[in-house]
Amino acid sequence: MFVEERHALILDELNRNGKVRVKDLSEKFSVTEDLIRKDLHTLEEAGKLKRKYGGAILIKQNVHREVAAQRKNVNTEAKRKIANIAYSLIQPGTIIFLDISTTNIELAKILAQNNLPVTVVSNMIEVVQILSHSEINVIMIGGEFDYGRDGFIGTMAYNMVKNFRFDQSFIGVVGVDLDENEVTTYMANEGMLKTLVLENSKQTYMLCENAKLNQQGNYKFAKVSDFTGCILEGSISQERKKQFKEEQVNVLY
Repeated sequence: MFVEERHALILDELNRNGKVRVKDLSEKFSVTEDLIRKDLHTLEEAGKLKRKYGGAILIKQNVHREVAAQRKNVNTEAKRKIANIAYSLIQPGTIIFLDISTTNIELAKILAQNNLPVTVVSNMIEVVQILSHSEINVIMIGGEFDYGRDGFIGTMAYNMVKNFRFDQSFIGVVGVDLDENEVTTYMANEGMLKTLVLENSKQTYMLCENAKLNQQGNYKFAKVSDFTGCILEGSISQERKKQFKEEQVNVLY
């Protein structure tokens, strides 16, 4: 096997599992552990990974802030899959929170189509607009416009949300770091509102396209273990499943 081919396979393993171990790679490729360490050193020098004792971890891609309009039509099929799973968890007569998330736009469409008898509280303008054409009870959180003018954040929004108690909340995320037990978003002002919603919810679900397991935002607003579940668009590796299980978080896809 050529060195370049082995490097490509190491990176593939890293992308699927988030980390690799020298011992496991040595056995997989039938080469010495010293050779694997050299491979990891080379890949680290190229900015592909970060070496840790006994192996290496993935370098999280830092995602810069984008408005919802820029993200709305990206990876739409995955968002619909996630939204359908989220919908299956909602019971009639409950009160739920949908935050500023392009996946929640898809969830709002499904709720409106089915006229599910629930109360939806949201700080996202498009979610409220979609639900306004249904018979669903809707409460809009007001305040200051967020960066993309997609919804409301700030002190006024925070003060409104703190008096609510939600049966379920569906929260958009920018990145999920299972190794560090961190869930991140773009900025602090929106992250603080997400944290409050988590604290005021009986069940909390992160809406997470699979790619976000390899991404990182600028502000940590929760631990992975703060959530009831993580809704993905498709299957993940056994290693990732194990990490979620260790944090007592259900994985749904």
